[in-house]
Amino acid sequence: MGSNALLQHSGLELSPATIRNVMSDLEAHGFVSSPHTSAGRIPTEQGYRFFVDSLLSVQPLKLKQIHQLETVLSTTDQGELITTAADILSELTQFAGMILIPKHKALVFKHLEFIPLSDKRILVIIVTTDGSVQNRIILSDTPYSSSSLTEASNYFNVHYSGQTFEQARHTLHRDLKKMQADISHLMAAALEDPSQSQSKNKEEGVIIAGERNLLNVDELATNIITLRKLFDAFEHRSSLMQLLDNSQKAEGVQIFIGGESGYNPLNECSMVTSPYKMDDQVVGTLGVIGPTRMAYERVIPIVDVTAKLLSNALSNS
Repeated sequence: MGSNALLQHSGLELSPATIRNVMSDLEAHGFVSSPHTSAGRIPTEQGYRFFVDSLLSVQPLKLKQIHQLETVLSTTDQGELITTAADILSELTQFAGMILIPKHKALVFKHLEFIPLSDKRILVIIVTTDGSVQNRIILSDTPYSSSSLTEASNYFNVHYSGQTFEQARHTLHRDLKKMQADISHLMAAALEDPSQSQSKNKEEGVIIAGERNLLNVDELATNIITLRKLFDAFEHRSSLMQLLDNSQKAEGVQIFIGGESGYNPLNECSMVTSPYKMDDQVVGTLGVIGPTRMAYERVIPIVDVTAKLLSNALSNS
């Protein structure tokens, strides 16, 4: 922006010459730069950082907006909470919203019971230490008596209670030769489905919503190289996962401006992130990717409030 344009927009009672001198000083200190000889000056990463750290006045969300967000998240099915929160971030900021999917804790056995349903159909009830209950039906080629199933249940509870699925499978593989053939087959079948189920639950990744919003941002839409790098990053998400994973170690909202993230595709962008919790334990990170010239005073509270409301929704569910 040139000195005359800045004078008109700012309403300052200064001469254009004074503004030019101030702008020269800011450029000399690295806060603004001129991309072209005939162009006005624009803020640098250092300039944006100084503004965010020292001059920014955050605009809190209105209570009506907070209540609307709270209502949406509190009435969303637990399985859709993460996706809904990503959509909220994208919709409210008109940038790309992203969420690191929570890391699931390894389930630990507390109690197991085999119940006969028919000659070759057996119900397995598994209770874990976090209070969850899993029901599995085993189809067996061998009929089992009630006494055999009780014996198998007792053996399992004595030897495997307090172990994770993975630990129990490892121990079971080691102990198979010590068991009777019929009981060992039953044990292996009982562990097979729950372990596979947990493996699926442990798949980690990043949910991204509204990445096409960035096509409407002028300073990004005109830079094809930057856009291509960004969308490649959205498609291959391992580096984004690492960034978000590192962000959850910090308290509250974090702001990465341009190259501060250390990730080349984001050099022309800013990322605003915040960790979210379940039962007072940090389980993931959410955030927004947009241009460096974003309205930080508006985006920061959106990210902060969404993280807090998602934490409440996950804990209550």
